[in-house]
Amino acid sequence: MVTEIDIDRPRERVAEYAADPDNAVEWYANIDAVEWRSSPPAEIGSDIAFSARFLGRSLTYTYRIVELVAGERLVMSAAEGRSRWRRRTHGAIRRAAAPG
Repeated sequence: MVTEIDIDRPRERVAEYAADPDNAVEWYANIDAVEWRSSPPAEIGSDIAFSARFLGRSLTYTYRIVELVAGERLVMSAAEGRSRWRRRTHGAIRRAAAPG
């Protein structure tokens, strides 16, 4: 699945905002809290835990940053928890299911 949205802002500002995990609670309706498992700022190998609500259930999962190009791209993969998602941010917000 891929989700796209057009945002009327410069690409660099959108990428910077979306690449900061602390902002997830503002733009992602299901996210209730973000907890850094690694020290900020975001870098390859950083682990970030998200607490979310989905279909009436609470869940916590940890993403690991596996690719980061400042102002351009952020890729996170589930490091632990039930989430099998891989999140990619390319100036706009995109999410694609992880392979396998």
